[in-house]
Amino acid sequence: MREQTRKKLLIVEDDEAIRDLLTYALRGEGYQVLAAGTGKGGLRLLEQAEPDVLLLDAMLPDANGFDICRQVSERYSIPILMLTARTDTVDKIIGLELGADDYMTKPFELREVSARIKALLRRKEKAGAVQHRVRLSQDVEMDKKGYAVYKDGQEVKLKPKEFELLLLFHEYPSRVFSREEIVDHVWEMDYDGDLRTVDVHVQRIRKKLDASLIETVFGIGYRWGERGAV
Repeated sequence: MREQTRKKLLIVEDDEAIRDLLTYALRGEGYQVLAAGTGKGGLRLLEQAEPDVLLLDAMLPDANGFDICRQVSERYSIPILMLTARTDTVDKIIGLELGADDYMTKPFELREVSARIKALLRRKEKAGAVQHRVRLSQDVEMDKKGYAVYKDGQEVKLKPKEFELLLLFHEYPSRVFSREEIVDHVWEMDYDGDLRTVDVHVQRIRKKLDASLIETVFGIGYRWGERGAV
């Protein structure tokens, strides 16, 4: 499987033996695998790596896995496979209601874990073929696949870098980006132009769409505006 087509998995599991076993087995199937033993570490990797599927333990040393499940499902579209040693039907119902897409109890067969992951990926791909528009505010929508933005139903022409900049903030709603970080993400690492170009692009986006979509964090940079989410 070529590097650019490999799916990325994130395992958040405090049991080191289970975490290592899953990591080894799933890498053997060609997946890119990231792993964390705490909820805090898992959320950090989730924001940095944008995995395709999250395998999440319900009981973590620093957090309740169900709380993390809710947080992730509210902010991301990533499929979540809950893992737990508890066999209570109530726990399963709670997990699914909080946003989990599937649920497995320990001990489990590695072949079944693999099959569940593949099913989640197939479901995600089918959904992505149709649901590629996201609402940025009450009157602004983005078509990620079509590389287009609409305000009040009418397409607004954005330059490629303006679109990529808007997409960056939308996909990392809680993160504050410095101008240097924005340049690294949008203009690539070898860009050596004036950092003020970031300010110019932000102002253009605000003028064309909605001034509340991107918020200035004085002395640092920019982040997704709280009023830009619906």
